Amino acid sequence: MGSQLEAVRDRGVLRCGVDTGLEGFAIRNEEGRWTGFEADLCRAYAAAFLGDARRVEFVPLTTAERFEAVVDGRADILIRNTSWTFARDAGFEVSFAGVYYYDGQGFMTPADLGVSSARELDGARICVQRATTTVLNLNDYAATYDISFTPVERETAAAALESYEAGECDAFTNDISSLAGLRVTLEDPEAHVLLPDVISKEPLGPVVSADDPRFAEAARWVLYALIAAEEYGVTRDNARELAETSRNPEVRRLLGAEGAIGEELYLEPDFALDAIAAVGNYGELFERHLGADSRLGLRRGLNAQWSQGGLLYAPPFR
Repeated sequence: MGSQLEAVRDRGVLRCGVDTGLEGFAIRNEEGRWTGFEADLCRAYAAAFLGDARRVEFVPLTTAERFEAVVDGRADILIRNTSWTFARDAGFEVSFAGVYYYDGQGFMTPADLGVSSARELDGARICVQRATTTVLNLNDYAATYDISFTPVERETAAAALESYEAGECDAFTNDISSLAGLRVTLEDPEAHVLLPDVISKEPLGPVVSADDPRFAEAARWVLYALIAAEEYGVTRDNARELAETSRNPEVRRLLGAEGAIGEELYLEPDFALDAIAAVGNYGELFERHLGADSRLGLRRGLNAQWSQGGLLYAPPFR
């Protein structure tokens, strides 16, 4: 058995690194329960690896400590709005296991500022999180369009938001998904707008230690299972029924009713079925936490299925 998966099973719980608190993605509710897209994705992994979505320990991590936590074993898997970049893939002892959200960096400004594009912010003070690719992207954007910004750098996104609210800067830049999640926490969200500019590519993916390639593959195929489930109409409510009744060979292989696709990854034949039955398919996750059924109200956009004009595409389960 793969060493990382074996350690998780011996421990009986999956340690999942998450954000310290981001609406829509990973945040504790009033009852102390972790909710959000990334929190439920953690539960899907627990279901796939351990057969029980409840056997997950959420490990809140700051931006600065997230990769170190994976390398030193405090987190088995990191699902924390982390962009897959060359420097991170090549420079840290970690592996990215796919993309669960295609994002991009944008800007939020007060509505009464009256700007319609980031190019109109020449000379503006921009709140930004320190020591992130967000700072680098901001500098690249300024150089590309021959404009200047005065970065107001803060240690965390929450601290940057506080400075923005206090009027210490004219705009706040971060991933668009993060901006949407932070915007709804403001006293008057309608007084703030997200500009249409998207200045970078930010593919967010699960991160695991590079020491165990098989564990990275297992993490990748759990994610693909949720994406494929949406494509084939497999939902949280019908997954177990379809495992018994579907005549579609791809669906049967996906749900473990035909073949033993999990065997080479040291997973049970029904690992995908357990994950889907626990949290739903990718589309259900999105709508529940980020889309029309959520406070964020984000459109699917690039995160739609490939057949609907998006980038989501799962390789065949065969």
